[in-house]
Amino acid sequence: MKDKVTVLNMNQYVKPSLVVWRWSVAFLVVAVVVLTGCAAPERPKKEAVDLVWPAPPEQPRIRFLASYEGQSDFAETEDLRAQLFGVNQQGIRLGKPFGVAVNDAGTRIFVTDTKLRGVVIFDLQAQRVFMMPTDAMGPLRSPVDVKLDSQGRVYVSDGYGGSVNIYNSRGKTLLSLGKAEGIKRPTGLALDEPRNRLYVSDTPNHRVVIYDLQGNQVGVIGQRGTDPGRFNFPVSLSVDAEGQLYVVDTGNFRLQIFSPEGEFINEFGQIGDGFGSFARPKGVAADSEGHIYVLDAAFNNFQVFEQDGQLLLFVGTLGREQGKFWLPTGIFIDKNDKIYVVDSANQRVQVFQYLRDEPKS
Repeated sequence: MKDKVTVLNMNQYVKPSLVVWRWSVAFLVVAVVVLTGCAAPERPKKEAVDLVWPAPPEQPRIRFLASYEGQSDFAETEDLRAQLFGVNQQGIRLGKPFGVAVNDAGTRIFVTDTKLRGVVIFDLQAQRVFMMPTDAMGPLRSPVDVKLDSQGRVYVSDGYGGSVNIYNSRGKTLLSLGKAEGIKRPTGLALDEPRNRLYVSDTPNHRVVIYDLQGNQVGVIGQRGTDPGRFNFPVSLSVDAEGQLYVVDTGNFRLQIFSPEGEFINEFGQIGDGFGSFARPKGVAADSEGHIYVLDAAFNNFQVFEQDGQLLLFVGTLGREQGKFWLPTGIFIDKNDKIYVVDSANQRVQVFQYLRDEPKS
């Protein structure tokens, strides 16, 4: 009987000791994981490259500058819980980007993202990435294009939402356009502040609707057809410094140019797989010297043209490396001739620089 009591007393001491030992081992394992940094593999660092087009010995005209994917481009946001469970918390990352615009100071990049259902803002000064806030009046279902004006207002076309929403700098909805005018699916936007114009491509209706910046409809360009001035599923739009409107007429595989008064000026392009031809034309923009840049999602490049349609250069091929593209969709050129290209399937925005001729002394 005495031995039995002794055994029972020993169990009372052994069981708690085992529990303490198990917790000690678990703590040591966690500590080793944290201290050795084995929680999660780091993303490969981006290597600096010097890419120019055309390649030497030709005089370079386009230079690659940078690419942006999300918060990990600046500083990763990690916490202890993420390390313990092997999760590297990298903050916001582009999902399915489509359109792009940049503020006048060149410090903020605005990117529409149809997967995230919003506008992603890259604040280059603060080195942080965040979603643009929106109020209950202006939620976004499928944001396509984005434009900014000098007053800090943000214009966003919501394709499946069937509207163009105009927000102030804090995300408050100021106007919502399109429903009253029968716009089915707004896609491309072009903003011409000096002439008080906002252009909206109404893709299924094969037209471009014109508003003033107070939200009043002031005109319409086009209807379905193949003649000059008519469209077949127009998408992207852009306006140059002279007020000329560029329309990517996707279904007709061409680019059309209109005066500020909406009069047809010129067209170029045709379906094909050769230089200067189009297969899936998407974005369009113009630099300070009037060169026209047209993205093609099938060719995975952008082609640069003179005003008369003469091809000058093309940049990019299919790939994941810097300077290559996979389904590019949107393009924006700022006042300093920096070129921002939405590389959609690669989930990033790539930045290039147009190299102007140095002024002669």
